[in-house]
Amino acid sequence: MIKKYIKRDLYLSRLKPYIGKNIIKTIIGQRRVGKSFLLFQIMDEILKTGVKESEILYINKELFDFDAIKNYADLLNFIKKQEKKEKKTAIFIDEIQDIVHFEKALRHLQASGKYDIYCTGSNANLLSGELVTYLSGRYVEINVFSLSYKEFLVFHKLENNSEALIKYMKYGGMPYLINLELVDDVVYDYLKNIYNSIILKDVVARFNVRNLAFLEKLVRYIADNVGSLVSAKKISDFLKSQKIKISTNVVLNYLNKLALALLIFKVSRFDIKGKRIFEVSEKYYFEDLGLRHAILKYQQGDVNKILENLIYMHLKTCGFEVVVGKIGDKEIDFIAENGQKKVYIQVAYLIVDKKTRDREFGNLLAINDNHPKIVVSMDEVLLDNYAGIKHMHVRDFLSNFVE
Repeated sequence: MIKKYIKRDLYLSRLKPYIGKNIIKTIIGQRRVGKSFLLFQIMDEILKTGVKESEILYINKELFDFDAIKNYADLLNFIKKQEKKEKKTAIFIDEIQDIVHFEKALRHLQASGKYDIYCTGSNANLLSGELVTYLSGRYVEINVFSLSYKEFLVFHKLENNSEALIKYMKYGGMPYLINLELVDDVVYDYLKNIYNSIILKDVVARFNVRNLAFLEKLVRYIADNVGSLVSAKKISDFLKSQKIKISTNVVLNYLNKLALALLIFKVSRFDIKGKRIFEVSEKYYFEDLGLRHAILKYQQGDVNKILENLIYMHLKTCGFEVVVGKIGDKEIDFIAENGQKKVYIQVAYLIVDKKTRDREFGNLLAINDNHPKIVVSMDEVLLDNYAGIKHMHVRDFLSNFVE
């Protein structure tokens, strides 16, 4: 077991209250975002604190050593053979979705009260639908993402400057990049392999997808339209113009599968005045920008899209639920809420003239409430408090805006 890692305290702090408790800890995240190393971090925390002198049992379904564990019965038999009855066992199961009917094993283990259970998965609906009912009240879910900007600086030992920000914008936050030279050919070859793994294992194989060629065209379309309003009909019409006939239902189905694999996130639009979610046209953002650039080459002309994606993922990492706002004919890039706090955010590359300033700040001024409002841009010279609206540099926002 490789246990060398850089701590990710944000996630450990979210898990600590549940360590040693008789509740299933599920850690959900895209492939290669560092879920396994978070498990190692928890193991060390258990050993350090001596939680009831727990015995640790680690199962990783990505390793051949555990290939014989195919279903829930195999899992229970394996655990029974390995456990030491005089000690409480802390069980760590990596990529549990690869075990058929794993939920039956989890319920049995949790009901016995003898285990401290942790598992990871690469599917957004790992515990959903019938499973929520089956395991109701028995689990807590922690979402893990690729490195935040602050983590990126720590992992790569970089100063917080414009050069570091550009590297983060270009290469994203996959933790393993600390072992590679940060140059295009090296990084994007590695990231293409991750992308292929996600597509083939978490989409094609898991959901029995047949039209791989269309799936890859769809991903490229989303990559090219990050931050733009997208509808299944719009995509279907575009494909028809390319002599490709795909129904809107198939488009929606494939988009949903990409979201379940955590490659992309769908963000709904919210009518601020009407207090309702629009049922058509959403925006999509990538979990990791490096993967987006491995699919569609990084270009300076895409900087507005890239910045929106950065800010969206930072808000997700900080634990916010995020929607796109609409008030009349004006759009609010993000409305973020976490139960205690609500904030409105506009994202722009540069506030270059009065027209841009009036648009970005004016949209926020149209909202008649007292929640914080922020314009985020890459301007080195920031505007003073503009009618109560704060203006922040992207680096400052990514470094200092936290949950």
